[in-house]
Amino acid sequence: MKHIWKKYLETPFVIKMSVGFLLGIIVGFIFHSKAEVLRPFGTLLIHLLSLIAIPIIFLTVVLAVTQMSVTQLGRIGGKLLVYYAITTAAALFIGLGLALWFNPGSHLTLPNVHVDKPTTPHFSEILLQVVPENMFQAFTAGDIMAIIFLAIIMGLAISSMKFSADAKMKDYGLLIEKAFTAFYEMFYKILKGILAYTPIGVFAISAATFGSQGLETLKSLFTFIWVFYLGLIILWVVVYSGFIKISGNSVIYFFKQTKEAYTTAFFTSSSIASLPIAISSAKKAGVSDRTANFALPLGAVFNSDGGALRMGLSIVFAANVTNLQFSISDYFIIILVGTLLSIGTAGVPAAGLITLSAVLTMFGLPLEVVALIAGVDAIIGMGGTASNVIGDIVGAVVVDRSEREEITPSPTHVI
Repeated sequence: MKHIWKKYLETPFVIKMSVGFLLGIIVGFIFHSKAEVLRPFGTLLIHLLSLIAIPIIFLTVVLAVTQMSVTQLGRIGGKLLVYYAITTAAALFIGLGLALWFNPGSHLTLPNVHVDKPTTPHFSEILLQVVPENMFQAFTAGDIMAIIFLAIIMGLAISSMKFSADAKMKDYGLLIEKAFTAFYEMFYKILKGILAYTPIGVFAISAATFGSQGLETLKSLFTFIWVFYLGLIILWVVVYSGFIKISGNSVIYFFKQTKEAYTTAFFTSSSIASLPIAISSAKKAGVSDRTANFALPLGAVFNSDGGALRMGLSIVFAANVTNLQFSISDYFIIILVGTLLSIGTAGVPAAGLITLSAVLTMFGLPLEVVALIAGVDAIIGMGGTASNVIGDIVGAVVVDRSEREEITPSPTHVI
């Protein structure tokens, strides 16, 4: 048994994840709804990843900010927001364009099912949510935007203490930074243990999901699924690869070094839970610790390329199912509102469904359309989450390269 466990730990992470996922699909199709008994093992994985993600997000941002001046922080943040705006717009137009071309949902009818409208936060609530009334409540509620805000202001305070002219204040700053670093290393030790369980959890998630949905659901929404994944391929090959080449990096080398990040995001469907692995992968791809620790948590909240592509596709799908024709101005409003809402619902479970429900309500469309898409939400969410994560890492690569005074690309890393 000890030999088997050692062999398991030595097996490459991607292989273990792939085997767990494929075995889960096989078990799901064989046992159908009976495979639902495995779901608690998958839920356990999500709980473990969520448990470790919050402290690691907080600590990585704090330590990243302590290494930067206020000028550097503003410059890097500004560059990242410009990048997010470009890739989000590109994803939206790709999804919208492919949907208008292939018309998914044109042969579907609404099922006799009712879906309650999820609660969507208003823009003012989003702004107030950034600054929590109670810092401990922000952690217990898992409010990522508030946690990042707290991490930034605490990091700035520690940085000002570290570089203070007062020797006593400087010592305090270095002491606090050392304590944060120690906690950071401790949580990464815990993360390694969780990753050993991850393939087992992935097996359970895929078995329960495919067992409950079955082949009929996949067939009825097959066009929606493959058009969505075609859009992701275009996004990765054209947009992301283009940014990688512009930054002077090798596309092949980049995707090879970051495979653990996007495969983990794909199998778990959680960009927040897979954030620690994304940060580690970004560093493997050559991103500096300072940029990776700041850019990746920021991207997990503000950047949702997969969700944007899905929004463009979903709204055309809804229009086709209900035989409604939208004007160009209608689509423009949909894109604008969908983008703003995606920021407010970034950390909410089934965020894509919440955003879609809000847009459908605004245009008077029945929420039963959400039920159709919810049937394959797990399959769509896997690819969308992987794109969110890889898009965040590409942004970190681009910004990190622009921050360097001298660009010296390695000839071994160039195609």
